[in-house]
Amino acid sequence: MEKRININTVAPQAYKAIFALEGYLAKAEISKKLKELIKIRASQINGCAFCINMHTKDALKNGETDQRIFLLNAWREALGFFTEEEQIVLAMTEEITLINKEGLTDDTYDKASAVFSENQIAEIITAIATINVWNRIAISTRMQPGE
Repeated sequence: MEKRININTVAPQAYKAIFALEGYLAKAEISKKLKELIKIRASQINGCAFCINMHTKDALKNGETDQRIFLLNAWREALGFFTEEEQIVLAMTEEITLINKEGLTDDTYDKASAVFSENQIAEIITAIATINVWNRIAISTRMQPGE
């Protein structure tokens, strides 16, 4: 597979804009652990090897366990491994990443509203949208794990 353009080199202002979102998320109320679960799960759905590699490493550095990362793709069946809040966020991640299906359903949104503040929901949605942007850049430009 031949490598393609480096958008950071060709269009650095585009990268700068996405990094501004990352700057916002760095100050977010939601935990780093939750943000990494979002990044890994969306990257799994999108098949982004570059981002899966990066964010599993980051998650481990932030205290995530190997076992939970191994089970993330089957989180619904992994009873007792993910908290209610994490399950809601993972459902949001799947529904927003696969926006062409139903999008964020009322049921999932209502569950999120019961446990998260409006600000936290905004952060979660922004985190999901941001990793989806990164996934699309990495896949489209054929970025490889470890680059």
